[in-house]
Amino acid sequence: MRAAVLGKPVGHSRSPAIHNAGYTAAGLRDWTYDAIECDEAGLAGLVGSLGPEWAGLSLTMPLKEVALQVASLVDPFAAAIGAANTLVRRSYGWHAYNTDAPGMVRALLEAGISRTPQLALLGAGGTARAAIAAAASLAADVTVYTRRPEAAEELRPVADALDVELAAAPWSAAAEAFAAPVVISTVPKGAADHLAVADFSARPVVFDAIYDPWPTPLAAAARDAGCAIVSGLDLLLWQAVDQFELFTSSKAPVEAMRAALA
Repeated sequence: MRAAVLGKPVGHSRSPAIHNAGYTAAGLRDWTYDAIECDEAGLAGLVGSLGPEWAGLSLTMPLKEVALQVASLVDPFAAAIGAANTLVRRSYGWHAYNTDAPGMVRALLEAGISRTPQLALLGAGGTARAAIAAAASLAADVTVYTRRPEAAEELRPVADALDVELAAAPWSAAAEAFAAPVVISTVPKGAADHLAVADFSARPVVFDAIYDPWPTPLAAAARDAGCAIVSGLDLLLWQAVDQFELFTSSKAPVEAMRAALA
């Protein structure tokens, strides 16, 4: 059986190491996981060419939105988010899922968060949409801090579909985010560095979705202030765990996959 991560660029992906370590630890000796370069225009043709030995595909940028179009069936959660990072072969065709959002939830559970009344979100890109879905699972209201007011409004359809209360705040007020019990930063490398001087006295759980470089100045400052920290590597692990179980119908060997990632 075969699986792979698709994207462009994809050579830097750590997914093959994580999944192949999982296969070895689980005794799935006839399973392999590769990386395949693919852009949006090529996805439908590539997926259509795959034989029955292909069990599943992980999707990274820029394929998460177009994945919905090549699937025979889309999980309601992925449809609400508007993106899928996983395609699983079923008897009826390819089924699209999003494991980023449940991966965020599992990473936060590991940090001690099972529910929270309020979640602060930095940024409004693709990862922010998954964070909105994670907030739905945590029963949290969300305040999103963005540079452009219209960017926050682009998240509103996701929040409405998942029944999440969403409030918008300007980027100039982003330091106020750390009064919330949970803060998820989805902004690019360097964009939140200035927030390292924020007041962390409320001891929020700080989830910085970046993992290279690590720690970010924000994560380092929050950790030094005594905050629990969740990284993009934690998200990468847990979204891969869900994919492993969807692909193989086997329990994922989490610690072996974690060790391979480390």
